[in-house]
Amino acid sequence: MKANKYCKAYLLPAIIIFVLSCTRSKFLEYDPQGYLSEEQLNTPEAVEKICNAAYATLAAGHWSAPYMSQWMWDDVRSDDAYKGGGGTNDQGQWNLWEGYKYGTPEVNGPDQMWFNLFECIQRTNIALKGLNQLEESTFPLKKERIAEMRFLRGLFYSRLKVLFKYFPYLDETMDNEAIRNVSNRELSDQELWERIDNDFDFASNNLPGTQSQVGRPNKFAAIAMLARTRLFRAYVQDENNQVSSINNSLLEDVVRLTSEVITSGVYELHDDIRKNFLWDFDNGIESIFAVQYSISDGTPFGNTNMERALNYNTSSRYGCCSFHQPSQNLVNAFRTDPATGLPLFDNYNDAPMIEPEDFQENTFDPRLDHTIGIPGHPFKYDPDFIYSTGWVRDPTSYGPFSPMRETQKPDCPCLTVSIGYAYNTDSKNLDVIRFDDVLLNKAEALIQLGREAEALPIINQVRERAGQSVEYLKMKNGDPISNYKIDLYKPGVNCTWTKEFAFKALQWERRLEFAMEGSRFSDLVRWGIAEQTLNKYLQKEKEYRKYLIEAEFTRGRDEYLPIPQQQINLSGGLYQQNVGYH
Repeated sequence: MKANKYCKAYLLPAIIIFVLSCTRSKFLEYDPQGYLSEEQLNTPEAVEKICNAAYATLAAGHWSAPYMSQWMWDDVRSDDAYKGGGGTNDQGQWNLWEGYKYGTPEVNGPDQMWFNLFECIQRTNIALKGLNQLEESTFPLKKERIAEMRFLRGLFYSRLKVLFKYFPYLDETMDNEAIRNVSNRELSDQELWERIDNDFDFASNNLPGTQSQVGRPNKFAAIAMLARTRLFRAYVQDENNQVSSINNSLLEDVVRLTSEVITSGVYELHDDIRKNFLWDFDNGIESIFAVQYSISDGTPFGNTNMERALNYNTSSRYGCCSFHQPSQNLVNAFRTDPATGLPLFDNYNDAPMIEPEDFQENTFDPRLDHTIGIPGHPFKYDPDFIYSTGWVRDPTSYGPFSPMRETQKPDCPCLTVSIGYAYNTDSKNLDVIRFDDVLLNKAEALIQLGREAEALPIINQVRERAGQSVEYLKMKNGDPISNYKIDLYKPGVNCTWTKEFAFKALQWERRLEFAMEGSRFSDLVRWGIAEQTLNKYLQKEKEYRKYLIEAEFTRGRDEYLPIPQQQINLSGGLYQQNVGYH
């Protein structure tokens, strides 16, 4: 079994409380029991433990606030997925965000995300404060641990950034009084990105090229995250969340940084995309940085991924709870042109693909059957394990499909049923960034720079791997599960490779390559096409999913979650609400 690298059961014996946003009320002004003073954080042993405590937050998420997988906020708010579950009232607050219109600053979900992410950040800041007090002569790993903590802090802040846009930026130099007086508008949109950028940049210059312990970031993980950050920064937004300009200098940085990772010789694409979604291949050649989970690690319950605990289907070989269901739109998006093998683009959604014959009479990208449980199709590469509509709790509301990438085989040693509950959890890694992401980030930057010819072989490299990933997509008699036809982009043969067409191809490739993995909504916002894409999606999807009848995306508001009213109240009104919310 995979050993747990930073298990929750072995954290410091005290709860470390570091006030992040608080009122000046007297009931908050006391020293909590178990508080560790700064004087107690001045030994290498103590500081190493608090660094471990910071790492532990990576794997401490919960389905009520999935801050590492972000399936709720990036998939369910996009055109990729529905909330799912036992109906619209099951975890009903998520239904409010799926339909956009009724999510308000008072609803609890965003507040949980805000609180949990700042708890993660506070641990990195406490660790950094302790590290800064040590001499390198007594703790030779000082600079490396600082780089690790800044990598983690950059990661947590980047999560806050795509969710809320504005937040108070807190670092290890601030005392409680300073923290109380930092506004969420102290820094501009671009300045907040720059602070995140600075953490990854420092990490990239001070981390080793390899780590002896999996789970610690290396130099290339930091470079990859720095490239991703600069890609987001390059799409400059105005105060109404719309893309107002594109910074070519930052795009040049993306090309340079991603090239460094690509040419390092450390990473490559798996020969079959399925390996990214199976526990057996954790920490493989494609994974650049991943959250590490564990099972049978000597602790009472293990440290499995509670963020996706509700997302298994209800087959008798699993348990519960049928959340995070793929949309009809996403199923249709895997269709290809039978003549060219390229995506159907504008015509992909003209008819719903539901019946068994639909998947034989039309042609599809093989990534379909790596991503979605479809009635009559083998589930998770097992030709004897045939998916059924009965595995969905509420097919009337949410349709017959289930997520498959994030679930594991029923006989996987990584899988367990949580004590006292019916839902499944597993110890499969959660990839934060993979090599395929780095490749497509480079392609995107090249296209926006007008160098689409250089992006062509990169996109084709990803498509070629997709086309080869068919060996395990077979029925028991050996026939392909679906009618697969996928081809590379061949300018002058099956396409005209203009900048406009290349960018459309890139957007399509990102959707299919990372479907149901928690990136779609952020991509749409980055590109400035969230409103037009999602309202077009809703217009058609309402024909199939009546619960979406009132759903509507509002431009200039719904690109970001509201600043939680609870946090505005705790700040004494110091925090400002995001545009469009009242």
